[in-house]
Amino acid sequence: MALLDQSQASDGAVAGETAPLVRIPGAPEPKIGAAEWFTGAGGAKLRAALFPAAKPIGSVVISSGRTEFIEKYLEVAAELVARGYTVLIHDWRGQGLSQRMLPDRLAGHANGYDEFVADHTALLDTFASRLPKPWFSLSHSMGGCLTMLALAKGETRYAAAIFSAPMLGIAGFSPWLGRMIGGTMRVLGRGNAYGLGGSADPYTTTFEGDSLTHDRARYDRTRAYILADRDLALGAVTWGWIRSAFDTVYWLQRAREVTRIKTPMTILGAAQEKLVDNAGQRIVAGRIPGARYVEIAGSFHEILMETDDIRAQFWTEFEALVARV
Repeated sequence: MALLDQSQASDGAVAGETAPLVRIPGAPEPKIGAAEWFTGAGGAKLRAALFPAAKPIGSVVISSGRTEFIEKYLEVAAELVARGYTVLIHDWRGQGLSQRMLPDRLAGHANGYDEFVADHTALLDTFASRLPKPWFSLSHSMGGCLTMLALAKGETRYAAAIFSAPMLGIAGFSPWLGRMIGGTMRVLGRGNAYGLGGSADPYTTTFEGDSLTHDRARYDRTRAYILADRDLALGAVTWGWIRSAFDTVYWLQRAREVTRIKTPMTILGAAQEKLVDNAGQRIVAGRIPGARYVEIAGSFHEILMETDDIRAQFWTEFEALVARV
């Protein structure tokens, strides 16, 4: 089991207990909604936020990518609520305001992904009575990888799933090489140490050095959230995360369970991707009956944080997927 930093929320979670929701001036967000704590695998205290629609036609569960947090998706939540969907967003363990996994809050860590999938199940179980059906999954990057893993492990409650640049491969590394390097470092006792380029300072990044979005305003808004509450930030990954990520990618590209997923889905790749591997997305999409792969023209990795014209391509695909089911 992954280590949990007991200095963070060691009193456990109480279902429905109010959690903080960071707000900054001028940022779009739903008019109604709140954050609360729920209990994940091993008693981890995790954060989620629910935004109800007045006359819901269904619900969308947003699972964000590595380093991300609920507040980053408040604009997306507002757009979905306006379309008639109740929206649930959550912070994965180890990021946002959910319980961190190591004493160093900035270390992006994992020790296998079974606990993350169990957390996802706990999330749906906790909020099920407040999520009008049908349910749709919207996930990005690492969140897409974990959602795909959950589907392959037997999660069947979603009517459909849309993936934004899911981490079904990592740019520059073959899965077997990543597994070998990460595994070696874990055997050497370095699993909790920063991997590859070492630690990173998330408070000093700049738009000019960014390869995630072309949209300066949305980039600045994300940074404003982090500076408003520095506990939202996350830095570089550990060797344990590296091994866990490549193990999962390797499994998703090969496991028979993936071919048995029956959830209708659209996998969206970013045409100007620099972080994850679009070839891996095509491999996984090709293994799932009924899965559709589409590349979003002009987009960097964070499709939903992109310019309005690029984001419009996402919404076209979202509506087309909903129409299919």
